[in-house]
Amino acid sequence: MDAKEKKRQKEIEALEREVEELRSLGPETGSTLADIERIRREVAELKREFYSHLDAWQRLLLARHPQRPYTLDYARMLFEDFSEIHGDRLFADDPAIVCGMARFGGRSAMVIGQQKGRDTKARVARNFGQAKPEGYRKALRAMRLAAKFKCPIFCFIDTPGAYPGVGAEERGQAEAIALNLREMARLPVPIVVTITGEGGSGGALGIAVGDRVFMLENSVYSVISPEGCASIMWRDPTKAEVACEALKITANDLLPMKIIDAIVPEPEGGAHNDHEESARLLRPALEQALQELTPLTPAQLVDQRYDKFRHMAPFYGTSALP
Repeated sequence: MDAKEKKRQKEIEALEREVEELRSLGPETGSTLADIERIRREVAELKREFYSHLDAWQRLLLARHPQRPYTLDYARMLFEDFSEIHGDRLFADDPAIVCGMARFGGRSAMVIGQQKGRDTKARVARNFGQAKPEGYRKALRAMRLAAKFKCPIFCFIDTPGAYPGVGAEERGQAEAIALNLREMARLPVPIVVTITGEGGSGGALGIAVGDRVFMLENSVYSVISPEGCASIMWRDPTKAEVACEALKITANDLLPMKIIDAIVPEPEGGAHNDHEESARLLRPALEQALQELTPLTPAQLVDQRYDKFRHMAPFYGTSALP
């Protein structure tokens, strides 16, 4: 954050303090209410200006904010009758990924997504949203169940990446993700994906092959974390901010490359400020996607999904090549 941005943020904080001071002076008179309303307008204008010019690193910090809504929050706010499915029927249940049947707009649907914790205990229990092979196998089990009953699938992505521990590797982490990629590519039901926070590497892509891929305004989607990229490219993790810009991980970067289909706006200041409003802004995108995909036959869905991923991130011109 540069000096100009820090100054703007301090101005916002000062104005917000002034509003609180005016409120604490006593009964609100006509002039006091007018002053409060004037300051609120100034704060709103400054916030709009501040949040419309965030760089990639600042959006990454917002994407990682611990109070952002997670999959279970969206399951509660957007769906009805959510009933969670546990276990992969092979090894164990992975709490880093949640799956469950629900109803969306009166229609049966499958909800799948990564889940982080709000406090230290919950974060440890859910492994900070980093799924193990059994998590991806549980997700695939749920997807196949949705296909069996012809239910659309809604995926919510928020993970720094798949868990890289020894146990996960021993149980076939790469194979589990690769299998999901193949199977999701040919599922005969609509798949709508929303990146709500961090979309990290194959850990995100393992449940993100969809007919429509949306990103919340302040979410990120990347092949590697900026810290990991900086460690590899410069042998210096302190260059994470530089890597963040180079990686092109924001929604505004990815939309022109056709990696995502649309950017979903967030409440003022970020989704963490108002969970209900964040869900309200997301709902129309999900409804429209389902309306467009439902009339398609299974063969049309699979063909369009294949074409969609084949045309992501096109590059033209070979004049620079030897």
